[in-house]
Amino acid sequence: MLTKFETKSNRVKGLSFHPKRPWILASLHSGVVQLWDYRMGTLIDRFDEHEGPVRGIHFHPTQPLFVSGGDDYKIKVWNYKTRRCLFTLLGHLDYIRTVQFHHESPWIVSASDDQTLRLWNWQSRTCIAVLTGHNHYVMCAQFHPRDDLVASASLDQTVRVWDVSALRKKGAAPGGAGPPSDDSMRLPPINSDLFGGSDAVVKYVLEGHDRGVNWAAFHPTLPLVVSGADDRQIKLWRMNESKAWEVDTLRGHVNNVSSVIFHAKQDLIISDSEDKSLRVWDLSKRVGVQTFRREHDRFWILAGHPSINLLAAGHDSGMIVFKLERERPAYALHAGTLYYVKDRYVRSHELASGRDVPLCALRRNPAAAYNQGARALAYNPAEHSVLVWSDVDGGGYELYALPREPAAGKDGGAGAEPRRGAAAAAVWVGRNRFATLDRGANALLVRDLAGEVTKRLASPLAATDGLFPGGAPGQVLLRGDDRVALFDVARRAVVAELAAPGVRYVAWSDDGTRVALLAKHCVTLAGGRDLADPASVHETLRVKSAAWDGSRVLVYSTLNHLKYALPGGDGGTLRTLPDPVYLVRAEGGAVHCLDREARPRALRVDTSEVEFKLALAARRYDAVLALIRRGALAGQAIIAYLQEKGYPEVALHFVRDERIRFGLAVECGNVEVALASAQALDDRDTWYRLGVEALRAGNAAIAEFAYQKTHSYDRLAFLYLVTGAADKLAKMAKIAERRGDARARLQAALYLGDAGEQARVLEAGGQPALAYLAAARAGLGAEAERLSEALDPELRRALDAARGGDLPAPPPVLLREANWPLLTVSKGFFETLATKDAGRDRERGLDGGAGVAADAAAVVADAALDMEGVGDAWGDDDQLLASGDEGAVYDDGEAAAGSGGEGGGWDLDDDLDLPSSPTGGAGAAGGAAAFAAPAPGPLPEHGWQARAALAGEHFAAGGFEAGARLLRAQLGVVELGPLRALALDAAAAAHAFVPGLAGTPALGVGLEAGWGEEGGGAAARLPAPPATLARLEEALRRAYRAVTEGKFSDALRLIDGILHAVPLVVVDSRKGVDEVRELLGIARDYNIAVRCELKRREARDDPRRAAELAAYFTHCALQRVHLALSLRSAMSAFFKLKNYATCATFARRLLDLQPDEKMATQARQVLAACEKSPTDAVQLEYDPRNPFDLCSVTWTPIYRGHKFVEDPYTKARFQPQAEGQLSPVGGLSRIGLEASGLVCSHTQLR
Repeated sequence: MLTKFETKSNRVKGLSFHPKRPWILASLHSGVVQLWDYRMGTLIDRFDEHEGPVRGIHFHPTQPLFVSGGDDYKIKVWNYKTRRCLFTLLGHLDYIRTVQFHHESPWIVSASDDQTLRLWNWQSRTCIAVLTGHNHYVMCAQFHPRDDLVASASLDQTVRVWDVSALRKKGAAPGGAGPPSDDSMRLPPINSDLFGGSDAVVKYVLEGHDRGVNWAAFHPTLPLVVSGADDRQIKLWRMNESKAWEVDTLRGHVNNVSSVIFHAKQDLIISDSEDKSLRVWDLSKRVGVQTFRREHDRFWILAGHPSINLLAAGHDSGMIVFKLERERPAYALHAGTLYYVKDRYVRSHELASGRDVPLCALRRNPAAAYNQGARALAYNPAEHSVLVWSDVDGGGYELYALPREPAAGKDGGAGAEPRRGAAAAAVWVGRNRFATLDRGANALLVRDLAGEVTKRLASPLAATDGLFPGGAPGQVLLRGDDRVALFDVARRAVVAELAAPGVRYVAWSDDGTRVALLAKHCVTLAGGRDLADPASVHETLRVKSAAWDGSRVLVYSTLNHLKYALPGGDGGTLRTLPDPVYLVRAEGGAVHCLDREARPRALRVDTSEVEFKLALAARRYDAVLALIRRGALAGQAIIAYLQEKGYPEVALHFVRDERIRFGLAVECGNVEVALASAQALDDRDTWYRLGVEALRAGNAAIAEFAYQKTHSYDRLAFLYLVTGAADKLAKMAKIAERRGDARARLQAALYLGDAGEQARVLEAGGQPALAYLAAARAGLGAEAERLSEALDPELRRALDAARGGDLPAPPPVLLREANWPLLTVSKGFFETLATKDAGRDRERGLDGGAGVAADAAAVVADAALDMEGVGDAWGDDDQLLASGDEGAVYDDGEAAAGSGGEGGGWDLDDDLDLPSSPTGGAGAAGGAAAFAAPAPGPLPEHGWQARAALAGEHFAAGGFEAGARLLRAQLGVVELGPLRALALDAAAAAHAFVPGLAGTPALGVGLEAGWGEEGGGAAARLPAPPATLARLEEALRRAYRAVTEGKFSDALRLIDGILHAVPLVVVDSRKGVDEVRELLGIARDYNIAVRCELKRREARDDPRRAAELAAYFTHCALQRVHLALSLRSAMSAFFKLKNYATCATFARRLLDLQPDEKMATQARQVLAACEKSPTDAVQLEYDPRNPFDLCSVTWTPIYRGHKFVEDPYTKARFQPQAEGQLSPVGGLSRIGLEASGLVCSHTQLR
């Protein structure tokens, strides 16, 4: 039995599968009806309007309805979409046992303890027939799947079959049949209700059970009825047109049989009982073939899915959904021919032609148990033979030599007897050799074609439980301990290993360069030759199978989807599946597969998305463009993918929405396209963001245009200052004057160095003293004299004394370029394409080219602004001047220009001498699609990451991800949090910054190790090491001092700092490597010892535990002075506990260390007292005679010879139950991970 889903709840009394969706209804003894999704394992809804147990439940075959019947005498019809009860049918006088919808007519049949069956029309909501005749509780009633029959089972020891064909004829009568028939349908006579009408009559009464019958069910296709009763027997009955008779009795249950049904697809009977067992019976042989038991739960109900191989059983504490056997066919593919097992035949199917023939029949022992389907098949093209493996009775293989001519196998019996043997798995490893797995001996057995063992190999994994084919001849893939290992049989060596828990199936690419490892909910992709570069894809639903399309794309199937995965970890969905399939081969848009009936099928899929992602990764932009123009791709998912992968310029070609185009253009730095989108959107936020991004990109022309659109006067003034546009600054001063903005006017005057204007602004603003000071410092004698007349003489003298020398004018801007100079580079594919498209649009006279650079330039050129007026370029007709008489500010010429414009304010006709193209710069000079780009010289630090080989060097070079991967491989580091600050400090310490010229940023200089040393050429240079051995030794000395002083928390902090820094240490000799390892061992021992002492202090309220920890502390590898202190502490604790025998051992060890006189005197006194009574009052978990290591997770000893697991970094030992936890020694690595070991010197790599 394969359990697919299980629930825990009150006793389940009724079950019903939905015919189409993966749903099941469960009615509980508590009165609740639960709706479950058994595929996802989730509770969808619950319905709880019944009072008391609900025993009957059933889904409608086609409508969104279900019916329930309970101990409250009510039948309720529900709509699960609206989640409410539609109506209630009343009429039964006692508990309702079962309810069921008819498969065609609008009928419900119900069985009740009132000894009747009732037929209801759920559309008219009336009872149309009452079937009486039983003289005890009616436990079950069911419609026949095709005929107008009803079967009922009762505690009166009979099964009755009722003929209800008269009801169908009555319901099919014409509408004008007359009032009598209408009345009889709507209001049945009272005698019909009491004694039963003539519409339903008993056809057969099946007698034979000795006690009450609990269940009866029809066969789906044959004229058979099966019944189960309290006499512990199951009876099989056959019917014809005139009679029914007992065929056989099945015995085996030891308590009441609760329910019994026929299997929907196989010749099987399934029964459950109050003896806590489920039994499967062979219908043809009428013998039991399987039994499944639960320890504490009685079974009450069974249900079968109408179309797929699923069953459900309800018991005292919930329900289970299960299969009787696996439906995955065994198959293998070679050179376009599929070899697979179907109906106990090995068949071949040519994928190209569709030719399908049987090759040979599988031999089976007639006395063997049920469910012996083949689990795996492996084909050998050299010998034209197959290995068929099954997991029955611990597993076994059969070797068949296939006929060379398919016609020879049509009779199914031709061919030699197969070679058989026991094996947990079997795969081919050569043209005439195959390997089997002996799980008990944890060994591989290599056999010849006769099945004789030629070689026995010990498995490299501790507990190997799986064997799969390898990607190359002579290799196999082993599974065990949540890992897989690629093993070379000839060399008896492990080629590669990979952590991949729960691998069930393996799919190799045709060339063996890629492999996919399929687990229950995970797909892991890796390199086939060395299992390198693994990438995982996790799924919610079960993964069923996979096949490679070449070596670039893995196509895999789940329960209801066909998906793909790329080696980098990207993936997606190709199509949905109505039923699960098992993939055989993927070729472009065709996917060949087998369904659960082992029928070969070919599915068509759209691979445009896959081709697009592959072309993008390979930078084949012509293919990308072809897919875009074909319109095969669309949607937010593709745009999000392009943004995530760093291709916003490609995403621009998908998008027509201007707001999204604007965001993408800003992201990829294409301010010209952003300008066109901003023109279309024309809102303040967009213009503001465009100005910020244009300035960041150094495009002053577009930044100026954006600032004009948002009326950002201050930004415009500063932009004109830094670009040296003094004439435009002067116009800004005029604009500020007309706007009445004294602050902006003064700012412009300061930028221009116009002292006279500064004085006038300050004077108009009521600041004569500041106006005088500005004029006087600028050397404007007449103006200063005029302003001084209004000042107090004393104030004037004070100002003259404080003003200092004359104020020089601001220096002129030397580089008056509007845009930043740009390095000449080659345009990208899509940038070139945009330029060409824009040219074609202009030739055609189209207005759709605003999204490209040339049209963006035209926009700015056409919108050149005169800064003397405030007009439409600043935002429609909004009035920006303080006075309505705008013409008064102009002279005659300006007034004429202003009156002829679109509105008052800043006239657009005055030319500001904007550049003809806002995209200027060195890159725009050529005008061609491609430019010759000079190669900039690399900075020294650019080669650091490529040359770095140690983790510390990677961190210093800024390669944090590479360093983290190296630490995981070497030391099993999984927690990088403690290393974050050290890694950032290492990267910062490898650089120095030299101040540059005034107004320029500092220059960064990489600090390299070995600078200036002989032989230290540039090619061998690496970043300065982030941590040195001397610094760590100094930290260790401080930790020693803290331990001596009893400051254990401070000591632990220092020791953890050493443990965190050791992975980043770089030394230059083997001696240095040995010293680092010695330092690591000391830090590990002191970490455990200090934490043990802190744990002991926490356990002061438990003297027994405190004494154990004190004893463990004395066995840590410590300095002599610290060991003496620990022995004195343990001696004191054990003396107080009256464990004198053990206390004496501590006293002797302390005296052996030759401590100072005071400590030695105390030890001698304690030893003398203990020897008078050498006994222990308290039994402790401590044996001083047996060497041990201390587990710092459980704080228990690991005695020599006992199992343990190690921290891969510090090699600290732990109890086996700590495996998988984060090591407390340093808090970096995971206990039990395998790692290569610490590498801190280039000498270890030579």
